[in-house]
Amino acid sequence: MSTVPGMSRLIGMSPDKGADGEENEGNSKEVFNHIARGIKQIYNDSVKPVEEKFLYSHFHSPLLTDGEIGAKPMVMLMGQYSVGKTTFITHLLGRDFPGSHVGPEPTTDRFMALLHGKEEKSIPGNALALQPHLPFGSLQAHGTGFLNKFEASILPCSILERITLIDTPGVLSGEKQRIGRSYEFAEIIKWFAERTDRILLLFDAHKLDISDEFKTCIDQLKGQDDKVRVVLNKCDSVDPQQLMRVHGALMWSLGKCIGTPEVVRVYLGSFWDQPTNPVGQLNATLFDREKTDLIEDLKSLPKNAALRKVNEFIKRARTVKTHALIIGHLQDQMPMMFGKEDKQQELIDNLADEFNAVRNEYNIPVGDFPNLQKMQEKLRGFNGSFRDFPAKSKNKVARLEAALLKDIPALIASIPGMTEAKPEAASGSNPFANPESSIQLNQMQPENRSRYEEDFANLQLQHSEMSGEPTTSLSGGVVAPHFQKKFEAVQREMLAKIWTLSDIDKDGNLDVDEFCIGMHLCAYLSSNGANVLPTTLPLTLVPAHKY
Repeated sequence: MSTVPGMSRLIGMSPDKGADGEENEGNSKEVFNHIARGIKQIYNDSVKPVEEKFLYSHFHSPLLTDGEIGAKPMVMLMGQYSVGKTTFITHLLGRDFPGSHVGPEPTTDRFMALLHGKEEKSIPGNALALQPHLPFGSLQAHGTGFLNKFEASILPCSILERITLIDTPGVLSGEKQRIGRSYEFAEIIKWFAERTDRILLLFDAHKLDISDEFKTCIDQLKGQDDKVRVVLNKCDSVDPQQLMRVHGALMWSLGKCIGTPEVVRVYLGSFWDQPTNPVGQLNATLFDREKTDLIEDLKSLPKNAALRKVNEFIKRARTVKTHALIIGHLQDQMPMMFGKEDKQQELIDNLADEFNAVRNEYNIPVGDFPNLQKMQEKLRGFNGSFRDFPAKSKNKVARLEAALLKDIPALIASIPGMTEAKPEAASGSNPFANPESSIQLNQMQPENRSRYEEDFANLQLQHSEMSGEPTTSLSGGVVAPHFQKKFEAVQREMLAKIWTLSDIDKDGNLDVDEFCIGMHLCAYLSSNGANVLPTTLPLTLVPAHKY
């Protein structure tokens, strides 16, 4: 294999030289391994039994394997053919890799996993899915049609010691070409999207069209929006004025596909090992800075791997809980004897109403519910009667709730920097002090967050009843009166600062995470009699998916 200089000289994924760098690297791995072991135990004890009982794998995703839980961060690259995905990877690694093909036409329809190893070799998909230490075991459910188009490229590259790269086939534009695939391309994209830590969407500055298949794949990224970054490649081949227009056109196209209020981060540049084209020379400094920003984003993945792993596990656990409540509710609505088929069809057709019934009964946030249309499709395809669904299981759901409220927060607390050291009590401390004054700025207690989430769910319900539309976030007109009513002692100007700190994505609304942060800050000021807040939100309060 030939070796080419590229982003590998910038990425610095290997530990810094010197004892401190080696020690930090070792500590990071030790923390990650500790968190992975904790997740495995909680999953097997509290989450997996609920998944198995309530058929979670049939409706959502397969059971987690030990290989998936302990996997290092993965980065998936997506894009239409000839946008430079393979060239980007070669530039990132600083060398070619086994199985790489570069060309202007669709050069491969294979998914390629790039893994670290001492010797260069390729492993075919059927053998790869049987490796227990790798996170690909559940791909067996997609059959040999896909596994024959899946391959791992093993090579001794320092970058791959910290992250795994997933190269995907170029998305096709013709319906006839798409039909020729021997597997469901969009379903495979969804599988990887749920398990990767970063998703890079690559576009060619000369080819911004989004084909139907590409749009279908982007739709599979819903719920993973915080992982998505966009790379506008081959930018040095257009002049600055054209680049401005191309960027605007790309944002317009993405706006129709990615339905989130947050603006997607777009990196501009030409990610290959060639001198800057004279046409785009005026933007050379910009391209260098954009490349550095992208590298820093990728470098942060191993550093924050433990916290993100917990965050993804929490998302799954909450989804599992909601799914169990939905299945138990549907089973409870079925008649004992006659009219089962008609009732089952009625429940599917009116699934939105059943979702609302579950939400109102259990105070479940709207964001924890599955996609309505997809759930209806899965229910229609269920081979059997809803009467055969398992009945509500209070014990299993209660155990899962205990994991969310106690076990997982305790696991998070074991991550260095996630808890604030408690000051030693003075010998003359007041034994009759208000226990609420123990609220720490940098830490939100699980029981308090649970109360905040209930408040958010109630406000959601009130808003939906008034507007007739469900919402996943609340405006200032809804939140401000609630804050003022709950915390009368907090001054109005402090409430303005609390809003600024809580609205992390600056979209003028608070989702459930941001609402809980706002309530926590209000409680902190109210219980401690304080009138000062930090200029930036403590990192321990920022959800991992909002970094």
